Amino acid sequence: VQLQASGGGLVQAGGSLRLSCAASGGIFSNNIMGWYRQAPGMERELVADAVADSPTSGHTRYADALKGRFTISRDYANHTVYLQMNSLKPEDTAVYYCNANLEVWDGSTWHAQEVWGQGTLVTVSS
Repeated sequence: VQLQASGGGLVQAGGSLRLSCAASGGIFSNNIMGWYRQAPGMERELVADAVADSPTSGHTRYADALKGRFTISRDYANHTVYLQMNSLKPEDTAVYYCNANLEVWDGSTWHAQEVWGQGTLVTVSS
């Protein structure tokens, strides 16, 4: 299973960006899909995630500091998660990573697997 992320780039402070991440390959169910970020010299941190409560719906969780500016949404049918980032600040500059915790079918059993996307750079200029 692979995660393909897109949507990063350069934006001025106060602007917006939307990140997308799609899971593909194999037979799987997505328990949790979300976004982490890692700024230079900092540890990777959770931005937000979307937790499946059923195959078609779930709930979301956010880092407290980002509530209100960032919105995560998930297309359960297409195994895709989005991150809408508004009112961006220079301190939001980081590499953003898509993450998924899956149940993957290997032909005989389901097993848990964590997958990371390749990372997409978001740069916010002042």
